[in-house]
Amino acid sequence: MKKSLLALLSIVTAVGIAGCGSKETASTPAAEGSAAAKPKVYTTIYPLEYAAERIGGDHIEVTNLIPPGVEPHDYEPTAKDMVALSGADIFAFNGSGLELWVDKAVESMDKNKTTIVNATEGMDLLHAVEEEHEHEGEAATEEEGHDHGDKDPHVWLDPSKLKEQAAKVKDALVKKDQAHAADYEKNFQQLSADLDQLDKEFKGMVAQSSKKEFMVSHSAFGYLANRYGLEQVAISGVNPADEPSPSQLKELVEHVKEHQISYVLFETLVSPKVAEVIAREAGVQTATLNPLEGLTEEDVKAGRDYMSIMRENIETLRAALK
Repeated sequence: MKKSLLALLSIVTAVGIAGCGSKETASTPAAEGSAAAKPKVYTTIYPLEYAAERIGGDHIEVTNLIPPGVEPHDYEPTAKDMVALSGADIFAFNGSGLELWVDKAVESMDKNKTTIVNATEGMDLLHAVEEEHEHEGEAATEEEGHDHGDKDPHVWLDPSKLKEQAAKVKDALVKKDQAHAADYEKNFQQLSADLDQLDKEFKGMVAQSSKKEFMVSHSAFGYLANRYGLEQVAISGVNPADEPSPSQLKELVEHVKEHQISYVLFETLVSPKVAEVIAREAGVQTATLNPLEGLTEEDVKAGRDYMSIMRENIETLRAALK
């Protein structure tokens, strides 16, 4: 853990001791005669923000700590972020090693005020598979692959897994705000139905596809591949900052040619340069497959959300798996 985060935690502790004067927080009653303050929900990644907003509706205030356009593997909270987080009623994070700073942050929080939601706790997780291109033909499953003892955190790319995460957020909201429990339950059921429909659309696309293998810039799509009987070949491991060596690049180009892969798929929040080099050398096309680790500013302006982007992913895979 970096010293900077430890310093931030000391600031948060100091703020907690000093208090906030007369300033109203989500856990203190609103001024006499006014409506009660809405529960403040903080999330770490966009899919959890999306789930919280769908379930909470107008009854809650949702803040995603990681700004649009920032890769969550690289994010580290600022002092302002940590002070804001200390006022959360619910803090929902993905877990499983995605947010390296979270454990220390949670240690500093007042558990009597803030309900902590580790959205992957107790979930059946896959092992992280590193350098998949070196192990030809392997599927992204827990039993296969080059296991480094870590878990793959990208569960939200399987709609059924995001539904599990959303249920945990819903349970926290119901416990924190009984007055709107019925609305939270109703909204969760609608979200659940939408995710089930999305799941059917992915299954339908795969059933019509002639190929099962796709190449991506980093191994974020293990849960999607596992859910739908596909195989991802990743240029880098779970961390998109990792880059292949020249010899690995050559192997990847040869893999594309030998397996007749027609697209090399890259992401929105990381550089596409390696994917573009492989595609150029292999004489194939590139396209975007969005891991939904976060939205870009353009996504926000265009009104894209989890559902619309996942449906864009369906169409991208439909072309790549022909």
